[in-house]
Amino acid sequence: MKINIRQISPEGVTLEEEIPAKALDLETDIIKFRGPVKVKAEISRITNAVSVNLALSAVAYSDCSRCLKEFDKDFSKKVELNYSVSNSDLTLDLDPDIREEIILDYEVNPLCNPGCKGLCPKCGKNLNEGGCTCGST
Repeated sequence: MKINIRQISPEGVTLEEEIPAKALDLETDIIKFRGPVKVKAEISRITNAVSVNLALSAVAYSDCSRCLKEFDKDFSKKVELNYSVSNSDLTLDLDPDIREEIILDYEVNPLCNPGCKGLCPKCGKNLNEGGCTCGST
């Protein structure tokens, strides 16, 4: 999301944009996205400072690190960013900061739910779907 600094009115401006996850280089081996990242930015400027209140939302999916089942996770985050600008600055690129804020919330070991029982170590049955018949659980 690029902002033309000179177009920020004294009252501020609100912008909404959908940015593809690939454009922000967000996908990893663990985390993928179902669609774009929705960004709503409320922008204000006072002399040499630009303040941006961001509302970020997206739907990510991953494989549970215990039971290996794919699950969706709604992502939403509110962030306030402040920038120093000079009279020679024409645009402000928010993409690197948006990317960083989303990546900071990635889970190292994503779980489909906090009480996930995982897989049976002997037969591999998903224990969330009931006990197994191999006798080890």
